[in-house]
Amino acid sequence: MSTRTIFLAKLVGLYSLVAPICMITHKQTMVEAVTEILRSPALMLVLGVFTLAAGLAMVLTHNVWSGGALPVVITIVGWLSVMKGLAFLLLSPETETQVFLTNLHYEQNFYFFRAFSIAIGVYLTYFGFASKKQPQR
Repeated sequence: MSTRTIFLAKLVGLYSLVAPICMITHKQTMVEAVTEILRSPALMLVLGVFTLAAGLAMVLTHNVWSGGALPVVITIVGWLSVMKGLAFLLLSPETETQVFLTNLHYEQNFYFFRAFSIAIGVYLTYFGFASKKQPQR
């Protein structure tokens, strides 16, 4: 396993564990914050720029579609971040509010979304810390 794959698995894995656990402890505050962010074009612009930048950084440094499940999962997370960042930048606040709050039932499915993030975090963290580094060529 490459050093980059292991690093990204640890980084994204730990983030995907810690952030949702913190969100769960403050559910109502998080729901209100997400609602306000989605209704603010300025905040959506900032969120879109940072999400797109993070996704592009992952894709440009780790666009690996072979070598086992771990590198592919990392690559998929990077591409999903790129798509999410583009959606935040291209969609209107009304459309984003409709998609996230109404269609996805954000508040009603809050724990499901956090559980999904935690599951990804457990997978990436476990295999990131359990993987053996291969010498770089």
